[in-house]
Amino acid sequence: MEDVRADIKEFLSSRRARITPEQAGLPAYGGNRRVPGLRREEVAMLAGVSVDYYVRLERGDLAGASESVLDALARTLQLDDAEREYLFDLARAAGPAPRRASKPKNTVRPAVQQVLDAIGDAPAWVRNGRHDILAANLLARALYSPVFDDPRRPVNTTRFAYLNPAAREFWRDYDQITHDAAAMLRLEAGRTPHDPDLIRLIGELSTQSELFRERWASRDVKFHRSGLKRLHHPVVGDLDLNYESMELPSEPGLVLNVYTAPAGSASADALKLLASWAATNEAALTADAPSPAAG
Repeated sequence: MEDVRADIKEFLSSRRARITPEQAGLPAYGGNRRVPGLRREEVAMLAGVSVDYYVRLERGDLAGASESVLDALARTLQLDDAEREYLFDLARAAGPAPRRASKPKNTVRPAVQQVLDAIGDAPAWVRNGRHDILAANLLARALYSPVFDDPRRPVNTTRFAYLNPAAREFWRDYDQITHDAAAMLRLEAGRTPHDPDLIRLIGELSTQSELFRERWASRDVKFHRSGLKRLHHPVVGDLDLNYESMELPSEPGLVLNVYTAPAGSASADALKLLASWAATNEAALTADAPSPAAG
């Protein structure tokens, strides 16, 4: 519980610190403010709660806070969708422990692998909230061959990003990748704060990577829904790929990722070359692939 209280305190205070009075629509009287952002009493006023109550909330006592209060805080602190979800997750974590906490999955059903294999001309894979790659088609294993080459298991893109020196060359936007990976992992920690595998992963990254410790301390959270990935593949060179991330309704907690390139682009040509290379090296690429299983 103390960890949750600390997370609440640091998250609310860090979000409060980034909002200036001007951004909140308040007059800024004088230039002698001792805090970089809003004062606690200003947040309380804007959210429509008493100062004492807000101070309790910021000290980590979110248990029992109503949805209307959380909505008011999210609006006052100008939280984006991911931050708002994280706030509500923290409030749930601060309350009584659920009777049954569902453990994030480590496997996929064979039918999911069949769907991935049916997507023949685009890299496609399924991951869980910890960023373990649970299943992938041949082109995805070829595209992410440097990640699969990492001997640590399970295959995990965030572990690769922070602990494998090859990641700096593989991801051309390395700084953005590491920021987003930590922010996505913190969002998952809000959803599943008692997942032992997630706790171990965060501990591993925290002890072995100073960069991860810096990123984690920012308290940033982020959705991973769509965008552009700029990669440098050791076989086909640079690729600029659009990605779409979609939750699987039949597999709660699992996400399908698909990468594509505009028709006629250099990246589309590189994907075709990669597909040819993958077909030639299929045996090697599938030798250590994640195995789908029921459950």
